[in-house]
Amino acid sequence: MIEIYTDGAYNPVLEQGGWGAVVVEGGQKRVLSGAVNGTTSNRMEIMAALEGIASTPQGSEIVLYTDSQYLFGCMTKGWQRRANRDLWEQLDKVTGERKVQWQWIERDTHPLHKEAHNLATNLSKQVEKSAVAEELTHTDELGRPRMVDITRKPDTQREAVARGIVSMKATTLDLLKRGEIAKGDALVVAQLAGIMAAKQTPNLIPLCHPILIGEIKVELSLDEENSTVEIIATVRSTGKTGVEMEALTATTIAALTIYDMCKAVERGIKIENIRLIRKSGGKSGTIALE
Repeated sequence: MIEIYTDGAYNPVLEQGGWGAVVVEGGQKRVLSGAVNGTTSNRMEIMAALEGIASTPQGSEIVLYTDSQYLFGCMTKGWQRRANRDLWEQLDKVTGERKVQWQWIERDTHPLHKEAHNLATNLSKQVEKSAVAEELTHTDELGRPRMVDITRKPDTQREAVARGIVSMKATTLDLLKRGEIAKGDALVVAQLAGIMAAKQTPNLIPLCHPILIGEIKVELSLDEENSTVEIIATVRSTGKTGVEMEALTATTIAALTIYDMCKAVERGIKIENIRLIRKSGGKSGTIALE
């Protein structure tokens, strides 16, 4: 009896994935894997099973282990196959030439299935890295800095949202709330600083494209229970490249402004957890990171 452990992985950012299959035959282990551009998670699951089974002799008796409900349901429960018909046709052909038992398995409950999972996910990451190196590198073939060419990319509506936290003592937050910081209304100044900073992003970050920004919104809210100021910066544009850096820059400078205006009152103020929480537009579509 031949055992096959399969898994597929999918990169939603670049729409690229990988698959892995570990085949145990006659006490010997064989490893199969591959990376595919422009695919889906379900296609990678089918591909892993297809390649694993096809690598065995016709007439073989096989037990195939998968953690994919989609693959398992379509092969054993009669689930409808509305998509991926090309792969289903190939899989039906190779399974018809062998005796295949299908077993569903929880992820990471068997070391060989975990190995198949690692193969798939690592290949997916390698595809992503190679794509980034090829398409988004800031160096030319001689290693010299260059700005990425985006002239062939289509204009799309872009949005990015960044978030950051400034934590302080309750007494400092109370002064901030009442507008009694000696240097002035720190919240209003920080809001303005964030808006101005977003527009200056290409002057601050090397090789960052100048962007015609349509809207910048910097919102500050006080959390008295945790003694923090939350900063949310939203930047919108219609163009060829995203506005993530503008949103992150706005958040950072707004936080630094609060620190600068309040540091005479409290030296222990902390700026924390500045990060992108949402972006939309372009090839990758909408990504929520909260």
